[in-house]
Amino acid sequence: MAYTYDQLKGMTVAQLREIAAGIENEAVKGYTQLNKDHLLAALCTALNIDTHTRHKSKVGGLDKAGIKSQMKKLKLQRDAALAKHEHAELKNIRRHLHELRRSLRKLTAKT
Repeated sequence: MAYTYDQLKGMTVAQLREIAAGIENEAVKGYTQLNKDHLLAALCTALNIDTHTRHKSKVGGLDKAGIKSQMKKLKLQRDAALAKHEHAELKNIRRHLHELRRSLRKLTAKT
């Protein structure tokens, strides 16, 4: 069975040792003496599993690059509204920028 890093990380030491018992590889040699962290690393080496987890760029339909591009456009609109002294439009733009900043913070907190 093909395992992922997250699946292996969620298993107990006993389960990892059972998997290591069925593998004949130099990396898992002496698996009965290894603790969970070392056993997990040895299994990933033996099974050619990537231990580096990548952060998701999109969470909940939002992407960081898209939010930042919207913010750049709104900042230009904000500067134009400020120069024209259009306070109602300026308030709406600032409110929208505030919402985008909050969503960006939530997005980076989830990843």
